[in-house]
Amino acid sequence: MANLYEIRADYDRETIVVYQAYSDAIAGSALAAQKFVAPFSFGRMTWIKPSFLWLMHRSNWGQKTGQTRILAVRISRAGWEKALSLGVLTAPEKRVYASAKEWQQKFRNAPVHIQWDTERSARGAALPCFSIQVGLSRHIIREYVEDWIEGIEDLTLMVRKLNRLRTSSSKSFKRDLPSEKVYPVNAELQRKLLISS
Repeated sequence: MANLYEIRADYDRETIVVYQAYSDAIAGSALAAQKFVAPFSFGRMTWIKPSFLWLMHRSNWGQKTGQTRILAVRISRAGWEKALSLGVLTAPEKRVYASAKEWQQKFRNAPVHIQWDTERSARGAALPCFSIQVGLSRHIIREYVEDWIEGIEDLTLMVRKLNRLRTSSSKSFKRDLPSEKVYPVNAELQRKLLISS
C-alpha cells in the first residue's frame, strides 16, 4: 500500500463530489445561488478536493480562519475528467516528464495544477497513500462555475458534529463519513498524473 496514488471520491454515473472550505460570505452566496458568485474570486486559482478527510485536515475541521464553512460541490464527471486531462503535476516527476525543463514549460502554461498530498485518517494521522488536489486556474474557473456544477450542499453542521465526536469520544465514526471509493481513470491519465494502476 506504500506510495499509493489513487483518486478516492463520492461519485455516481454522471457526477462526482469535491470539497471546498470558505468563509461565511463566500459560502452563503454560493449556497443561495447554487454556484459561486461574488465575493468568490474568479481571478485566482481555486483548489477542489474529492477527499473529505484531506479537506478536514487542511481546514482543521472547519476551524481555520476563512475556512469555517465546508461545502460539498457536486460537479459533472465530464468536467472533472476535463480538468484531469488538462492537469500538470506540481513537481517534475521523473516518471512523467523527460526533464525538469519540459515540466517547467508545461506547468507554466497549464490551466490546471495537480498536487498529491499525504492522505489522513479520521483522527489526523498520516496514511501510506496520497490524496489528489486539483487547482483550477483563472483560465478555467468560469467553466467550472457555469458548466460543471450540479449543486452545492452545506456540510458545516455535520463537520462540527463529527469534530466533537473525533475529539471527545473513543468510538469510531467512520460510518458517519461520506462514502468514497476508487475513481477509475484511463491508462493515459494514470501515466500522466502518476496514478497507481
